[in-house]
Amino acid sequence: MSNRRAKALHFDIHGRVTINVDATAPAAKQLQSMLACFASDTERQAEIVVDDQPEPMPDAGHVEHELAYTDNSVQFQADRVQVVRDADHWRIHGPGELLTTVVPVLDAAMVARGAAMIHAATMAYRGHAIALPAAGGTGKTSTAAKLMRREGWSFMGDDWAFLAEDATLLGYAKPMFIKPHHRAIYPHLFEGARKPLVPSRFSEPVGRLTTLVHPFVIRYPRLADFSRRWSPEHRMVTPEAAFPGREVTTKAPLAASIYIERYDGARSRILEKTSDWMVDRMIGNFHIEMAGFSQRVVTGLAATSVVPWREHFAAKGLVLNKALDGRPCHLLQVPAAYSADQASDDIVRHLEELLPSVLDEQV
Repeated sequence: MSNRRAKALHFDIHGRVTINVDATAPAAKQLQSMLACFASDTERQAEIVVDDQPEPMPDAGHVEHELAYTDNSVQFQADRVQVVRDADHWRIHGPGELLTTVVPVLDAAMVARGAAMIHAATMAYRGHAIALPAAGGTGKTSTAAKLMRREGWSFMGDDWAFLAEDATLLGYAKPMFIKPHHRAIYPHLFEGARKPLVPSRFSEPVGRLTTLVHPFVIRYPRLADFSRRWSPEHRMVTPEAAFPGREVTTKAPLAASIYIERYDGARSRILEKTSDWMVDRMIGNFHIEMAGFSQRVVTGLAATSVVPWREHFAAKGLVLNKALDGRPCHLLQVPAAYSADQASDDIVRHLEELLPSVLDEQV
């Protein structure tokens, strides 16, 4: 075991949390891909350790046939995943893909160090960060492409990010998932011999099928990695490939947070909101946009009091409240009938109208 543990992949999450992954574990390849922007050559004691070697759980309690648990550990029986918490340090064990376990644990570890994970497209504009929290399918990826064609914008991430309590937005430039309807917006990614994608009209039903089989696929890491790379629903590309020749911004002070949602109205509209409203939406949106097993990890940790509900949400809410205090918060509603292209056009237009006044107030 000592030889296996000596071989590790190291990831430094903005100097706050270090993740060490056993390079020989089945989860290593996928985590190496999804955490590539945080790869580090520096070895240090990690706040999160990932491998496939479970620990003994003497005198464990049981929640029916689903969970076994002790004061500081939970075993998800059917998925063969074990999460161990020692104060602010974590160990994740299992033979599966484990990315869906790492995400909620990373969120908890970052919250303990003053930064909360959010689900949002994040862009930098003239040195300031803009957070665009939204549900999947709202038009975030299309919006990022259109903003990158304009002067003064740079990319931070299109799905996940971290918001620190000092109002610094910390980017997460993970691989992007490009879908058939993005062809007109990212034409260079569809040139030449590429992995075939289903026609746009089939993308949504294939996506639903992918969601249904995901809980079974993640138990087999090679299959999970294969499906993520070769699903006909999407193409996985790096931000560098999506935006050739453009730099990625890793952190910037937050200027504004605009929550984007689809609604049943006939035209887009933007409404001012309080920071408390935005905190609630950010927490809820992050939780519901996690994969199903990620949600089960949060539930399992809470049900066994390894991370009680009260502690989990209160600590995250406190971090986000500090971060958003005094920052403009808005709700941008876009008609549900709009295509991703139409929605992103309206999102860009509203941002261009809103941001000059926001930045003037902060200078």
